[in-house]
Amino acid sequence: MGAVYDQARLFKHKYPKTVSWYRIQKHAQVIEKHLNPGEVVKYTFVGQKNDLFYDVFSTSVIAVTNKRILIGQKRLLFGYFLTSITPDMFNDLEVYQGLLWGKVTIDTIKEVVAISNLDKKSLPEIETNVTEFMMEEKKKYGLQKKYEEE
Repeated sequence: MGAVYDQARLFKHKYPKTVSWYRIQKHAQVIEKHLNPGEVVKYTFVGQKNDLFYDVFSTSVIAVTNKRILIGQKRLLFGYFLTSITPDMFNDLEVYQGLLWGKVTIDTIKEVVAISNLDKKSLPEIETNVTEFMMEEKKKYGLQKKYEEE
């Protein structure tokens, strides 16, 4: 088992009301396949990569690394989807808590990524981990960009 899958299992155990179906291990393997040298996974969670609470067949594993956010989803028969969000592309994070589940929306320059059907109790933890990472990395990116311009 890889580190991504172990963290995803811990998240699922800690927040059992999160809707995430089978194949979490396969989704985690997609992320592990695309980790760059020196990239370390800091936080992992699972959820449905869609905006609809009734669509429960889009389970994905989301990993916050020391360089970016990765969203991996293995297709049923062949292939997979991988979304990579780098700090320079990150705009905003929105958290929504509904009656049964919650949703996190990551706004980037090019698209809006929604992770839904999350256990309501997990929302503060997810928000803190994603926001803290992005704020730290955006500071580094801003300084690097400033030095390149000079």
